[in-house]
Amino acid sequence: MNPVPTGSAPGRGGDGGTTTLVVHVENKAGVLARVAGLFARRGFNIESLAVAPTADGRFSRLTIVVGVDAAPMEQVVKQLDKLVNVVDIEELNPAASVERELMMVTVRADPSIRGQILDLVRIFQATVLNVGYDEMMVSLTGSPGRVDDFEELLRPYGIADVQRTGKVALSKLAKTAPDPLAP
Repeated sequence: MNPVPTGSAPGRGGDGGTTTLVVHVENKAGVLARVAGLFARRGFNIESLAVAPTADGRFSRLTIVVGVDAAPMEQVVKQLDKLVNVVDIEELNPAASVERELMMVTVRADPSIRGQILDLVRIFQATVLNVGYDEMMVSLTGSPGRVDDFEELLRPYGIADVQRTGKVALSKLAKTAPDPLAP
């Protein structure tokens, strides 16, 4: 992995003052606790955290969504960069990245209104996971805004339970070939 110089990926989150950081770390015990502790010590609430190993099992990828101002975030990024197990850090620009979230939701679905819920499932291209006598469990994967919209439309039916993964994101791919003459 090639380190990304901190602060090199400009941009602020587009969802109410949040910033999305991608932090590659060594896949070792205690690393996540140290990273989360750094945010806690600075008084920042982590709004979303997704962690998974990378293709190289020695490393993990943390996608952290945190609500902060730009100046304090620069300081947090510098402190993160000093942690021994941190390999690289990238601040994602929402306009230059693809973001997704998974939601599983159990909604009250009396047989008399089940068709209305199925219409929403069809419109949002969600998936029915399980059906009970008077409840349905559905899932949706999409942009955080799309997931928010789906959840809001299901709310009047009565949400019995909901679980969201939090945001995962990758930088968009280049649309043109690099200039071979560029330094």
